Amino acid sequence: MVNPSPAPDWPHVVKLGAHIGARIDNVRLGGHLDAGVVDAINAALLTHKVLFFRSQHHLDDEGQYAFAKLLGTPTLAHPTVLSRGTDVLPIDSRYDKANSWHTDVTFVDRIPKASLLRAITLPEYGGTTTWASTEAAYDQLPEPLRLLAENLRALHTNDYDYIRDYDDADGDVDLKQNEYRSEFVSEHYETEHPVVRVHPETGRKVLLLGHFVRKFVGLGTVESATLLQLLQARITKLENTIRWNWAPGDVAIWDNRATQHYAVSDYDDQYRRLSRVTLAGDIPVDVHGLPSRVVAGDASHYSDVVTPRRLTVVP
Repeated sequence: MVNPSPAPDWPHVVKLGAHIGARIDNVRLGGHLDAGVVDAINAALLTHKVLFFRSQHHLDDEGQYAFAKLLGTPTLAHPTVLSRGTDVLPIDSRYDKANSWHTDVTFVDRIPKASLLRAITLPEYGGTTTWASTEAAYDQLPEPLRLLAENLRALHTNDYDYIRDYDDADGDVDLKQNEYRSEFVSEHYETEHPVVRVHPETGRKVLLLGHFVRKFVGLGTVESATLLQLLQARITKLENTIRWNWAPGDVAIWDNRATQHYAVSDYDDQYRRLSRVTLAGDIPVDVHGLPSRVVAGDASHYSDVVTPRRLTVVP
């Protein structure tokens, strides 16, 4: 018996890794998709954490934004970096290379739900992106470390040490990158988040860390750095990651509440540009029911607080 062909525009999910990653075939992204298809994509996102769509050559920024609106409520392009657009953020290698592990915009209280990234101009080699599952990392913690993490809070800030993430022995930093960083810290944000948060849609526990962490509350600088390195190593174990080789027309969507990502800077001075749309999320809550706490900065202009309904997700 021959299997019937998938219905037009119905997502065909191809799992790519045990803990993270799936490719979605048979869907032409845009603002035209019906609610059933959008729900299927969101369900796949919750299960697989990051989704990849090939050959979406028809999309432009407007179409990408229209599709994003079906999945959620878009934020401003960024809390502080708005000089290059207010709805869609260009990920432009002339200004910045996010070559360190992070979850997007954790320095504000309302951490985004998801990001949608579309490839526009790619280098001839390199320029891959890697994602890691912070849910899998939590699940694999031994009990003593899990109990410690569940009772820790971390201070996240946008005023972190940019220079440490750049391999520049002479300390010479490009003017465009200096301008970008100045804009990035033009308004100061600090937020105290739980190290373990409860995912608002799945109810699963995930680790909330990354390069915006300055220190753990109640611990000193050296202790914080040592513990952060230990927990980050759990998150970025290779079996908890997936690495994507971009092709023109690719779109990636990731659950920003259950992942970290790293844009690999291995393409020399070639130009790389992608477009990102971000969806509004909620304020994290820890395992004891306590929410994150703002220390400095007001992000209300950046994003609504969107608390989704709890869903049951098949692991």
